[in-house]
Amino acid sequence: MKIFTKIVLISTVAVTLSACGNLSTRDKSTIVGAGIGAVAGSVLSDGSGWGTVGGAALGGVIGNQVGK
Repeated sequence: MKIFTKIVLISTVAVTLSACGNLSTRDKSTIVGAGIGAVAGSVLSDGSGWGTVGGAALGGVIGNQVGK
């Protein structure tokens, strides 16, 4: 069972990374902004779900505008 789990995990990571290969600079900036915003929102709100989602949304918007 452990081998099957490893194969599924590796396959999932490979497919996910290959899907990001043809993103524009703006798309990549949006994704990075959302990730940084989610972490910042979580830290600033002591792990609140709303703070994390709000930070991700705000970070995504800022990343999108910076990536123009």
